[in-house]
Amino acid sequence: MGGVQIKTKGRQANRRQAPILVVAPHSSFLDAIIIHVCEYSSPLARDNDQALGKLIDYTQPIYVCREDPDSRHNTIKEINERANSDKNWSQILIFPEGTCTNRTSLIQFKPGAFYPGVPVQPVIVRYPNKRDTVTWTWDGPEVITLLWRTLSQMHTYCEIEFLPVYTPNDEEKKDARLYARNVQQVMAKSLGVPVSDYSFEDCRLMNSAKIMKIPRCANVADTFKLRKKLGMDQDNIEETLIDKFSSDKVTKMSFKEFASRLQLDTKDESTIKLFKLYRNSENQVDFKEYLLCALFVITLDKPKIKLVELLFKLYGKSGEASQDIFYEIIKHVLKKCNKDKADHLFQQIDKSKNGFVTFGKYKIIILKNFNGNLKCLLAKLQLKTFKC
Repeated sequence: MGGVQIKTKGRQANRRQAPILVVAPHSSFLDAIIIHVCEYSSPLARDNDQALGKLIDYTQPIYVCREDPDSRHNTIKEINERANSDKNWSQILIFPEGTCTNRTSLIQFKPGAFYPGVPVQPVIVRYPNKRDTVTWTWDGPEVITLLWRTLSQMHTYCEIEFLPVYTPNDEEKKDARLYARNVQQVMAKSLGVPVSDYSFEDCRLMNSAKIMKIPRCANVADTFKLRKKLGMDQDNIEETLIDKFSSDKVTKMSFKEFASRLQLDTKDESTIKLFKLYRNSENQVDFKEYLLCALFVITLDKPKIKLVELLFKLYGKSGEASQDIFYEIIKHVLKKCNKDKADHLFQQIDKSKNGFVTFGKYKIIILKNFNGNLKCLLAKLQLKTFKC
């Protein structure tokens, strides 16, 4: 039980023919198998993977830290130098999507593999199993669960197909993003799936929304883009609306009222799309739900405490939050927050036993130094921005 049967199609090009192998779709922890199939090519790996030690160092990987702009720049430089080097480097193996997907489409390819302007060989991966136990995405089961399910199968099938080497034309050599899009189209056609407008950054944004328990987290990336297209990112009208909304008992509204509140043109296609992202079966939008998602988007590049301040206005009554309301606020900021932790923090803030807390009192408490069990809790509420 738990065996993996690998079938290969096509022929792997040598390094002179294609210094870089681009592999898609990237959907599983089992994708690492391809490093062995491709004769121990050198993968592009996260710096977190260095914890694997000699096992991964043996492949001479190129490490990258996604959060560090300097690291990304140095990675591109290293890819370019290796791809154009006369030395006997192994082929570079890159998953251009940059994250795991569910294989129903190919998301935007990151341009890193295409900056050197050298020929690449597209490699596609399939898992033609009756029961899918390998797909590992941001909104799916944890890797331990998937591994257990996979090991419980008699066989897991994996197909790896080497497509013909793609040689860039002069225009593609000058434009890495164009080169990436064209290779993406070739691979999508071979896979029989569409290409998607979603990017690695979009997936990270949706994952952050899921962690922060934002409703309809899968719509956050589209909300971000549509707000920008509608010019809403300039004035952030939602911030001014939450004061009025906190005293408004009406939360469900029609398309016309939704557009009116946000001062949007009802004939604009982007306004219609934004409404559709949040409408329910009764063709209405829960405006409070929309505001929560919008506030999350607005505060992405701001300290977390800014989101807390806005949520006090959204959920609280005249800026005051009861113990239950405080939990509704804090669960969107504190990872793995449960009611007991929120209640404990509430009691530390409400020393006078008023039964409510304000943002001002909350801010004073978290800016103080604590010892004991509360210290670890408050450390997670530091004034840091979201990583998306």
